[in-house]
Amino acid sequence: MPSQIEIDRRYRNLRARMAAENLDALLVCGNQYAGFEGAVFYTSGFEIVHRYVILVLPLEGEPTLVFPREARWIGDKAKPWVKDQVWPDVPGAWIRERAADRKWKRMGVYGMNFILAVRDYRELAQAPLELVPFDFQFDMARAVKSEEELIEVRDAMNIIVEGFWTLVAHYQPGKTEAEIMAPAVERFFARGAGPRMMNIVLSGSHGEAEAHFKIPGLRKVEADDLMLYSLEITGAGGYWVEFSRALIHGKPSPTTQKMADAYPESMEAARKLLRAGELASNVHRAVADAFSKHGFALGHLSGHSIGTTMIEHPAIGAKSEIPLEENMIFSLHPQVVDQEGKVCLYTQDTFRIGKTEGENLADVPWKFYHGGERPPSAVALRPEKEFSSLEE
Repeated sequence: MPSQIEIDRRYRNLRARMAAENLDALLVCGNQYAGFEGAVFYTSGFEIVHRYVILVLPLEGEPTLVFPREARWIGDKAKPWVKDQVWPDVPGAWIRERAADRKWKRMGVYGMNFILAVRDYRELAQAPLELVPFDFQFDMARAVKSEEELIEVRDAMNIIVEGFWTLVAHYQPGKTEAEIMAPAVERFFARGAGPRMMNIVLSGSHGEAEAHFKIPGLRKVEADDLMLYSLEITGAGGYWVEFSRALIHGKPSPTTQKMADAYPESMEAARKLLRAGELASNVHRAVADAFSKHGFALGHLSGHSIGTTMIEHPAIGAKSEIPLEENMIFSLHPQVVDQEGKVCLYTQDTFRIGKTEGENLADVPWKFYHGGERPPSAVALRPEKEFSSLEE
């Protein structure tokens, strides 16, 4: 649970953005979809277990958690610091009535494009209210992390790196994609990640990975299969981090190796620019230019802000003219693809924006891992026997 000082800081920052937009109230929407639960957790302390929740934050006065009636017995309602809680049949109808009673005219909505339920939007659209999309403003209000938040971020990073080394220790050809992933996921869950995980993979044969993500399945992995597990989790504190390194027991293809040769230059160029005052677009340009010199392009944005929501504003992209600020946290995940868009290489690191350069929160060299490598002594893994059930 964050301190009262931290809670007050969050509301103060949000209300400053609300006042600048002349909002009377803000709806903060969250649902069970991985990565979409975090804004409600950030503003109330409620952990979504199933379905969805809306926090109503007035410009002045106490906030309210609005649950759909069918979710009354889902989730620990005593855990959040927001104690004003209601369970109407249709949350949107209750909010519409509250807005009319309080004479609200402009209401911001975090999550209107992807999270707000259609039935609730229909109710709100009937009201004499102006609904204002507020995702960008909300994310910018929470982009700079406090010292309390940084503790949670570093804890999550410790967990994900421990899981990675566990994965490497148990990686070997002949296992399925899912079996290779399983020990890491077991470790994540044991350390409090719960369902807040999205562990996916890019993979392929003959030393190359196909350029589309998938869920690790029952396909057996051969020695020359390239495996790029994208590890994305939170710790118990609810802060997302992301991490990935390449796995292959055999040899990468010439195309993959050529891609790999571009990565050190690209990631180091980005790290140096992840500093206070730098434009996010300049970081993206440095990454893209480094790969372009080697004849490759990026598959998507090179990164994004990350916190209690998996993907937050601002992005690290060509059109992101946002000055970076110290203690913002970013996932940097350039995916380089060949000219046909079929073969790719991928990495993920989580960075803290520093005064003069970025801080990589995971001290793990970028290279091809072959299985069996051991972590630095500072990273302690559990005894092998604790994973015996996964090996049987």
